[in-house]
Amino acid sequence: MRVVVCMSGGVDSTVAAHLLKQQAHEVIGLTFWFWSFAGAPDFDGATKCCALDLAAAAAREVGIHHETLDASEDFERVVLSNYVEQYRHGRTPNPCGRCNRFLRFGIALEFARQHGFDAVATGHHVRNVREPDGTRSLHRGTDPSKDQTYFLYGLRQEDLEDLLFPVGEMSKDRVIQIARGASLSAAELPESQDLCFAVNGQTSFLFNETDHLPGPILDLQGKQLGEHIGLSSYTIGQRRGLGLPSDHPLYVVDIDAERNALIVGGETDLYGEHLTAIDASYTSGVEPSDGAHLLAKIRYRSPAVPATYERRPAASFSLRFDQPQRAITPGQIVALYDGDRLLGGGTIARERSDA
Repeated sequence: MRVVVCMSGGVDSTVAAHLLKQQAHEVIGLTFWFWSFAGAPDFDGATKCCALDLAAAAAREVGIHHETLDASEDFERVVLSNYVEQYRHGRTPNPCGRCNRFLRFGIALEFARQHGFDAVATGHHVRNVREPDGTRSLHRGTDPSKDQTYFLYGLRQEDLEDLLFPVGEMSKDRVIQIARGASLSAAELPESQDLCFAVNGQTSFLFNETDHLPGPILDLQGKQLGEHIGLSSYTIGQRRGLGLPSDHPLYVVDIDAERNALIVGGETDLYGEHLTAIDASYTSGVEPSDGAHLLAKIRYRSPAVPATYERRPAASFSLRFDQPQRAITPGQIVALYDGDRLLGGGTIARERSDA
């Protein structure tokens, strides 16, 4: 086949390209650049996610042609503007999930089809499985600590037909072992955990002064306990950085953008049994049946836990968990599973205004 490999310069995508070339496919590397729009920070060709020079060097080591595609205007419009707007409405967004769903994979697949390639490959730790009924589905990667299905809940059947994930069947240690065996420099690179657009772990440069207006920190009875430094600096479940004297731990339990107020409470106040999700997408193209008992993840590092699915109109759904869950956070992804198989997901809503 002729395959386009999305390359970040990291070890997973580099090994994906290496493996496909070893299998005698015709392979090229493709790296997106997201930082050429007006007013963009000067990252000098490198961010936490994608480094143009590293990706080009990785492609040279693998022995394949490499191209760069400027998608900066779309990235600013689809991902960054949404990121800021979500915080302004008291939500904590997941930009990686949005980028994968609405930008990165779509651009890569369009590039491949326009240039006569048969497939797009990435270094994601997921498995693309042909089911007995002929449909395709995403299953968790073999390495449970690196599984990335959570971020890919928005992929559709027509996408999966043309996608390859060469490292999904491997542990991370095996990926690094292959890279070292092939003398690929990416094997020695540190793995980043930050957002691709974070500068020293911070995204404050995206916001203007009015987004950092101080406001009241209130308890659940409405009593003011202190003052926050701007709602964009907080998320549900946060304990550190509140600066509140108290004889027991206090956590952010809600973010009230209308009042520019941070609501705090105790540990038990963080737990909830129910959520509603909007902007739903289903990998199989088929919505789960009403009342289905399935598994759900409300954040990347959380385990998938049992919940009952309830259908709702307008691309939304509700979940009722078997056991209360901690810090259900509006704006974050909720991903749905049947065992290891990803069913789809949506964005957790603020019950008062989104759903």
